[in-house]
Amino acid sequence: MTRHRLEAFSDGVLAIIITIMVLELKTPHGTDISALRPMLPVFLGYLLSFVYIGIYWNNHHHLLQSVQKISGPIMWANLHLLFWLSLVPFATGWLGENFFAPVPAAVYGLVLLLSAIAYFVLQAAIIAREGRESVLSRALGRDVKGWASLALYVAGIGLSLIWPPAGIALYVLVALIWLVPDRRIERALAEDPGSR
Repeated sequence: MTRHRLEAFSDGVLAIIITIMVLELKTPHGTDISALRPMLPVFLGYLLSFVYIGIYWNNHHHLLQSVQKISGPIMWANLHLLFWLSLVPFATGWLGENFFAPVPAAVYGLVLLLSAIAYFVLQAAIIAREGRESVLSRALGRDVKGWASLALYVAGIGLSLIWPPAGIALYVLVALIWLVPDRRIERALAEDPGSR
């Protein structure tokens, strides 16, 4: 399998995830602006999840640019990532319907945490295939941003069980950290004359 096929498959799954999430936005029954007020938590949950899926889509694209050949472990690691991301619509819907309830906020954070761990697993599978001197390995370095994100998710889950607004604020913070696309891989590819 080529990286282009894997990327196209992943793009399709991510597009379906976004479509499922938008279908959770129900049309209000009223005709004035106050009819939208009850939908605000659902919309905010959708907005945050849309940003997260966009972040994964963008970074996944950059990640796969560093791959020379797709292996079986890379394919399985990619499916593992898509599995956790496919649970984002469920977690988003539950969070939106119960915006500041502790358990839905913690479950939302857990899905984000497990998605991030799956992304780490995918990176590790690529480095195992490409080698320690690969473009990806050099680009990631110590990956402070990635490890900090995991710590913030764990803290957000814990805070969600005590005071959900604080936990959700940490999830928003992680999204803001990653909103600017990660340029490390692009820089490493530009510096490597043998890369595609």
